[in-house]
Amino acid sequence: MAEVMSILLFVSICLVLMGGYPVAFTLAGVSLLFAGIGVVTGTFDAGYLSALPNRLFGIMNNQTMLAVPLFVFMGVMLEKSKVAEDLLDSMSRLFGGIRGGLAISVCLVGALLAASTGIVGATVVTMGLLALPTLLKRGFDPAVATGTLAATGTLGQIIPPSIVLVLLGDVMSSAYQQAQLRMGIFSPKTVSVGDLFMGALIPGLLLVVLYVVYLILVAIFQPKKMPVVPKEELGEVQWGKLLGSLVPPLALIIAVLGSILAGYATPTEAAAIGAVGATLLALFKGQLSLPQLRSVAQGTTEISSMVFLILIGASLFSLVFRGFGGEALIEDVFQQLPGGVLGAFFLVMLVIFLLGFILDFIEIIFVVVPIVGPVLLAMGLDPVWLGVMIALNLQTSFLTPPLGFSLFYLRGVTPRTVSTATMYRGVIPFIIIQLMMLVIAYQFPALITWLPTQVYGS
Repeated sequence: MAEVMSILLFVSICLVLMGGYPVAFTLAGVSLLFAGIGVVTGTFDAGYLSALPNRLFGIMNNQTMLAVPLFVFMGVMLEKSKVAEDLLDSMSRLFGGIRGGLAISVCLVGALLAASTGIVGATVVTMGLLALPTLLKRGFDPAVATGTLAATGTLGQIIPPSIVLVLLGDVMSSAYQQAQLRMGIFSPKTVSVGDLFMGALIPGLLLVVLYVVYLILVAIFQPKKMPVVPKEELGEVQWGKLLGSLVPPLALIIAVLGSILAGYATPTEAAAIGAVGATLLALFKGQLSLPQLRSVAQGTTEISSMVFLILIGASLFSLVFRGFGGEALIEDVFQQLPGGVLGAFFLVMLVIFLLGFILDFIEIIFVVVPIVGPVLLAMGLDPVWLGVMIALNLQTSFLTPPLGFSLFYLRGVTPRTVSTATMYRGVIPFIIIQLMMLVIAYQFPALITWLPTQVYGS
C-alpha cells in the first residue's frame, strides 16, 4: 500500500503541475496532503517530517547554492548592459555576406551570450528582439529563423557557467554521497559544481559546432530558406568595433572559468567575480545607473527566490516519497530491468526526455534526479558523466512542445504572422541534434570525463 502511495504521489504532482499551479507550492502542498493521508491510513511515519527543519537549515547554509543569485545577477546585468547589440551588429557584417551567414552570426553570438548569462530566457528574448526582425526582413524561412533563436538560447544551460549545472551539481553531490553510503563507503568522495562545469565544456562547444554545421547544410541544400544579404546593405566590417564588442564578454567568461580551471576560485567565488565583472562592464558601457541597478537587483531576487522556494518544496517531496518507500521501489525496478545498469540508465534518460515535454528543468532536477540519482550511482556510473548526460537531456525540455520554455519566451517577441506550428517545426532539427549529442557523449564518454580528470586529477 505504501509503495502504491509513492507512485500516486509522483503522478499527482505531475498532473497538478500540468494544470499550471506554482511549482514550489505544488510540491509542498501535494506532499503534505499525501503525508496526512498516509498518517491516517498508517502507511506513513510522521517522524520523517521531523527532518524537514534540518534540511531547510542545510539549504540556508549551502555555500554552493550561493552561486545561484550571483550568476543570476551576472546574467541580468549583462542583459541590461546591451552587450549583445554591438556584438550582433559586428558579427552580421562579418558573416552576413555569405549564404546563411546571418543565422550563423546569430548562433555564434547567442552561444557567447548564453555562456555569459547562463539564463535561457534572457538569451532567447534578447536575441529574438534583436535578430528576428532582421532575419524575417531578409527573407529567411520563419521556421529556420525561430528554430535557430530558440535552440541557441538553450546553450546557456550546458555551456558553463550555467545555473542549471549549479543546481544539478548540488543535487548530484548529495546523490553521490548517498550512493557511496549504500555501498558501505563511509568516507565518501564528492562531486562538485566545478566538476560538472569542466565536464560540460567540451560537449557544449561541440553542440555549437553541430548547430553551425546544420545551418551550413541548410544553406547549401535549401538555399531559398537562407538568402544572401548584399554586402552594400551590410556595410564594411568595423574591426575596432568588432573587437570592442567581442573582447569584454570573452574576458568575463575567461575570468570566471579561468579562475575555476586554475584552482584560484570555487564556482561560488567565480560567480562573485562574474557579478562584479558584469557590473564593471555595464559601467564602462555607460549602462549603469541607480534605476538600472535597482531593476537588476529586483530581477535577481525574483529568480533566486523562485529557485529556492522550489528547492524547499522538493525537499519536502523527497522526504514524503522516501517515507512511502518510493526509493526502495525505484531500486527494485532498476535491479530487475533487463540490461542491468545500462537498461536502468536508458530508462531514466527516456523518462527525463518525456517529462521534458510537460515539466520545467528545475522540477525535473529537484524531483526526479534525487530519486534516481543515488540508485544509478550505486550501480557504478560515473557521477560527472551522469550529471552532464542529464544536463544534455534536460536541454531538450526547453524546446519540446507544448511546454518548451524557449518557445514561450520566443513566442512573446515573435510577430503573429509567424504561427506557433512554424516555430515547433523549426525546433525539431535542433532537438534531433541535441539527441545526437547525447548519443555521441554516450559513445565517447571521455568527451565529458577527460577535462575534469586533467584539471582536478580525479
